[in-house]
Amino acid sequence: MPELPEAETIVRGLRLTIPGKRIERVLVLKPDILRQPGPEFRARLRGRTVESVERRAKNIVIGLDAGVVLVVNLGMTGRLRPFPRPPRGPARPSHPAVRFALSGGGVLFYDDVRRFGRVEALTVAEWTTRSAGFGPEPLESSYTAEELHQACLKSRSPIRSWLLDQKRIAGVGNIYANEALFLAGVRPDRPARTLVYREAQTLLGSLREVLERAIAAGGTTLRDYRDSSGREGSFGRELSVYGRENEPCRNCGAGIERIVISNRSAFLCATCQPEETIGSSVPDDKRRRPLQTPRIGEF
Repeated sequence: MPELPEAETIVRGLRLTIPGKRIERVLVLKPDILRQPGPEFRARLRGRTVESVERRAKNIVIGLDAGVVLVVNLGMTGRLRPFPRPPRGPARPSHPAVRFALSGGGVLFYDDVRRFGRVEALTVAEWTTRSAGFGPEPLESSYTAEELHQACLKSRSPIRSWLLDQKRIAGVGNIYANEALFLAGVRPDRPARTLVYREAQTLLGSLREVLERAIAAGGTTLRDYRDSSGREGSFGRELSVYGRENEPCRNCGAGIERIVISNRSAFLCATCQPEETIGSSVPDDKRRRPLQTPRIGEF
């Protein structure tokens, strides 16, 4: 499922192509993708001009004139891709759900194989209310380790589950939660409230490092994800634990373990992420060692 780095990568690509474009026509091919009636969706978007492209949590937020925003959540297999001209043949999206005809002859497709994504046209006021339910953005400099620590102290959840809760912290999914916990030397099944301040500080730094590296790599493609140009993300080659059950730890050589937390797979190295730890157990000089291509799979 696309997470913060994948959504951010798409946002950065769209910023190069669609601002200033006017939405001339909207064709809804898969109505179940919408969170509102089709006529309302189309009426809110027709004739509107793209003014901005932003991200909030895992959502792509396209700001339009007249106080309207187009909000896209990619779900598990969603893709959002602009074309300078309507694509034909193999270039055409294989599972188009919504087609936006743009001024200048271009077109923007929302494509979704499994149709778990959602697309919605909202007023700015409606989106402000909706997005208020998200937690802080982990890459915002204003978000501090003290805030993270205080929030963890109030939770009985395992720290991996805490990181996945979008009300606690925005945009983090299973891939990057596992990777950040490994880098911080914290087991994913540890109760969040047991983290001391130093561990929370290390975890926030590790989370930011993993997210920034993933964005630089264009995200992680396990199977379906593509950026706004149709390219795969390459961060899968850098994964330390996610999807690497029984493979050797890149840090110590021990086998990577898979456990289940709240019915979802979590991955760890029991040596590098011991039962109780203060701070990171992964030495700084080994955090960025050359990485081999892991076996990629869906979990």
